[in-house]
Amino acid sequence: MEEEVRREIIMEHYMSPMGKHRPLDTGYEMVNTNNASCIDNLDIYVKISNHRIKDICFEGEACAISTSSTSIMIQNLIGKTVKEAKEYIENFENMLNEKPYQSDLLKEACAYSEIYKQGNRKHCAYLPYEGIKKILEQSEE
Repeated sequence: MEEEVRREIIMEHYMSPMGKHRPLDTGYEMVNTNNASCIDNLDIYVKISNHRIKDICFEGEACAISTSSTSIMIQNLIGKTVKEAKEYIENFENMLNEKPYQSDLLKEACAYSEIYKQGNRKHCAYLPYEGIKKILEQSEE
């Protein structure tokens, strides 16, 4: 993916993030994720029913990388089973760590494929995934 395309995707999801609101009803699990080295502080809400992600939303303050990464993650995870979501997250982690990954599975999240070049931004991109992983693990217990 070209640098200009990556930048456009990130800015689009930063300026108009998907799911940036409080939950509209009950039944959501909430987790807070934050980055001590910057302003990133997100509350992520996930609704899981019958081992499938029904909805995700978030609120808080975060940089362009964290906000856009959260928006793209939401777009790609709603409707997936917990197992599919874990596979998606594993692929995202692999991409961030320069390991083999499935770009067709990650879709627009591939905009972060070269974020490893900026070590401090890598954590910003991964921040929402840390929260989702906790919630998914709790849902399986």
